[in-house]
Amino acid sequence: LLDFLDQHPFSFTTLIQRSLEFAVSYVFTEAGEGIVFERFIVQCMNLIKMIVKNYAYKPSKNIEDSSPETLEAHKIKTAFFTYPTLMEMCRRLVTHYFLLTKEELTMWEEDPEGFTVEETGGDSWKYSLRPCTEVLFIDIFHEYNQTLTPVLLEMVHSLQGSTNIEDTSAILIKDAVYNAVGLAAYELFDSVDFDQWFKNQLLAELQVSHNRYKPIRRRVIWLIGQWISVKFKSDLRPVLYEAICNLLQDQDLVVRIETATTLNGCLPVDDFEFRTDQFLPYLESMFTLLFQLLQEVTQCDTKMHVLHVLSCVIERVNMQIRPYVGCLVQYLPLLWKQSEEHNMLRCAILTTLIHLVQGLGADSKNLYPFLLPVIQLSTDVSQPPHVYLLEDGLELWLVTLENSPCLTPELLRIFQNMSALLELSSENLKNCFKIINAYIFLSSSEFLQMYAADLCRSFCELLKDITTEGQVQVLKVVENVLKVNPVLGPQMFQPLLPSIFRGIIDGERYPVVMSTYLGIMGRVLLQNARFFSLFLSQMASELGQELDQILGNMIEMWVDRMDNITQPERRKLSALALLSLLPSLN
Repeated sequence: LLDFLDQHPFSFTTLIQRSLEFAVSYVFTEAGEGIVFERFIVQCMNLIKMIVKNYAYKPSKNIEDSSPETLEAHKIKTAFFTYPTLMEMCRRLVTHYFLLTKEELTMWEEDPEGFTVEETGGDSWKYSLRPCTEVLFIDIFHEYNQTLTPVLLEMVHSLQGSTNIEDTSAILIKDAVYNAVGLAAYELFDSVDFDQWFKNQLLAELQVSHNRYKPIRRRVIWLIGQWISVKFKSDLRPVLYEAICNLLQDQDLVVRIETATTLNGCLPVDDFEFRTDQFLPYLESMFTLLFQLLQEVTQCDTKMHVLHVLSCVIERVNMQIRPYVGCLVQYLPLLWKQSEEHNMLRCAILTTLIHLVQGLGADSKNLYPFLLPVIQLSTDVSQPPHVYLLEDGLELWLVTLENSPCLTPELLRIFQNMSALLELSSENLKNCFKIINAYIFLSSSEFLQMYAADLCRSFCELLKDITTEGQVQVLKVVENVLKVNPVLGPQMFQPLLPSIFRGIIDGERYPVVMSTYLGIMGRVLLQNARFFSLFLSQMASELGQELDQILGNMIEMWVDRMDNITQPERRKLSALALLSLLPSLN
């Protein structure tokens, strides 16, 4: 039935009414009591969700633009979803299906990490009950928010003040209602003064430290995480940071993990409300507590999650993290060793290292004994893990070079991985070129003595079969070599020069490529005239032409294509290179 609705929504129109009556009566009225079971409920909810959300059944803003089939389906939906029906569905979803079950509460006690992973399952809304009910609630609330907002707000008002810790069912109801307010945050934007609610009630609930109140502590900090990006005054941030520091010391592990998640929600890079000066007073204690949490949790998924939060903290405060990272720097090698079987956790470690290196700047040199073998392994295509680690490994390699005060022998040695990477010619090529350029600018002579021949071979291969953009990237590397090493550069990359010269006299049709060709030839001509005249003689004999003739062809094409060169620096270079020919006796 679901597949039929998905593939042929208009043919399904005649079944909308009966499908909704069937699903709603079993799932949201007494009719289903004692006979329904989890998989059946999930399928019924998916059926309701797909009818509510179906684009084929939504009229255009301009009614005349809608097809008769769409209007017919919409009419059936509107007739079915009356105020009493919607109200009953909303109440049942929240006060029945959202309640934490005995099994979930047992899991919370016996396997807290398993419980938090279970709660945040990705695409599980199609298959398991809790995510499925939450998705249905979001969709119905979005579609009928004017009808349902007063219903939900009335539930919230009935729960003012803190709840008796002896009354477990009242605690679970409050947890469920707060869950609904978090899920519907965007829809409730205009109806809830969240700042007032936070100050007058929620903050006090976070301070109730009794063990039985932990579902509320966890739910409230989660709720704040849902609202932080929707509506939360930046002046209240310090009060929230204070609360987060306290909750990261909560006796309950689930509460601590949920708190880390909310902290993460306070730190997105595009969050203009974030102010570093508000955050810094809490940085040391937060970082220490997160690090303790990272050591305490045992499951791969949870470690990845906490590590991600630590990374975001480092990224947010950058250099100011330096005094506090010692413990993490010592722990990461151990975690790397333990995660040999878990490539996704290793990816999370690589991301953390990227932010660490950026935060430490030149001091990241102290990490090299651990850092460089990690880069070596992640970017070695003969090692199976490279499939998972390569992209982050290349980024870490680049960031390490960008922050390196000098080129060490170990850093030089890693470059052995590069020729195999260039052979892959994958989407990572761009970063490979950036890495090569970084080596050239860090220490051209040492680097080129060791690797120029390999690099030249790789480039010759690459240029046979590469996009125009790729071609320009390769040529820019050669240009950079000539910039920093005008004497040895032309000799080292001599095998590439004949095709560049031919490209110039044949009038290469792509302006960007032509402009780069002229940039390379201009540098050779201006900075190493002796090499240029030998090279010209070589080209004359290869092409079987007089030297004056090919020089004339080159100058003619160069002057003709001067307008292809858009960058002022390159135009200046071409002008100087051509002028340098004037004193010659030719």
